Amino acid sequence: MEDRKHHRIVVIGAGIVGASLAYHLAGKGADVTLVDAGDIACGVTGTSFAWINVSHTGFDPIAHLRSLVINEFRRLEVELPDLKIRWTGALTYGADLDETLQASASKTAQTLVSRAQALDIEPNLKHPPDHALYDADVGALDAVHATHTLIAGAKAHGANVFTHTRALGVTTVNGQVTGIETATGKIDADIVVVAAGIGTRALTERLEAPLPIDEDPAIFIRYKAPANLVHTIISSPVMEVRQEADGSLLAAEDYLGDALQYQPEAIARRTAKAIQKELHGADAIELELACVGLRPFPADGIPIVGYLPNVSGVYICTMHPGVILAPIVGRLASEEIIEGKVAPVLGPCRPDRFFQP
Repeated sequence: MEDRKHHRIVVIGAGIVGASLAYHLAGKGADVTLVDAGDIACGVTGTSFAWINVSHTGFDPIAHLRSLVINEFRRLEVELPDLKIRWTGALTYGADLDETLQASASKTAQTLVSRAQALDIEPNLKHPPDHALYDADVGALDAVHATHTLIAGAKAHGANVFTHTRALGVTTVNGQVTGIETATGKIDADIVVVAAGIGTRALTERLEAPLPIDEDPAIFIRYKAPANLVHTIISSPVMEVRQEADGSLLAAEDYLGDALQYQPEAIARRTAKAIQKELHGADAIELELACVGLRPFPADGIPIVGYLPNVSGVYICTMHPGVILAPIVGRLASEEIIEGKVAPVLGPCRPDRFFQP
């Protein structure tokens, strides 16, 4: 296989997926340029609940890939000590507890705990469940901070980073990538990696290889809260919350539509009341941010990772959940691009599945 270590690689998208790609590619000696139309982590990364877990209900074509997630984050912690992952564990309870237990079985250190044990884990619960699932192996991180940390690591390996540089399209000659066109001019490249989230669809349409990527909205909420209100990640029918090291209380809610009663601030107010009913000490929480994040969601729900079949040198990395999969996909994709080492675990994710006759 041709040695690609000195090839010029442009990564489009400075969210956590693009940052992971830039870090891993530059770490292997590639000449990497990372570009983004806005600031670092200005897209969906900035509105991610960022719960690092491997659970998935129903049939999961990427179960093997998902099973590698925790170890990859542990690896990155060693390589990038400033990553600051909080391995708090998670407490899950509700009507679908059995389904959750099956989804997580044999993947992490789950324990079925009693009411008293749940209270030991989360002492502020007003209505502790009779039984709950405690997963000690999982955690969360500040996705924006993690993205900046990965990009700092990429820069340390020689990567160039250009923010406020919109990629207008990928340039080709005779079906071979030559670079990207931006608002400020062309950037030459031998390989272009597209990690532009919901912007990936438009870029592939210009290459006459449109990928079916939908915008999947979700509501992200942040409150100012008393310290030690929540000790783990709590997932129940009433709330999904976690607390960051600075005391911020984060919540995630489903997007229900554009009607006035479903606007982010209205949802955040109702969520606050629900949290206050469930947690001692939550009366003092104050809303800081409520917004809609647009997650890139491939039409079949499976990540899209690999080379486009009709253009030589365009590698796609678009997925949900991006925060969870960023470390493992960044490493495996860099091995494929730089070393030609095909990752079988990425088999279900290939873009060519959308171009079969």
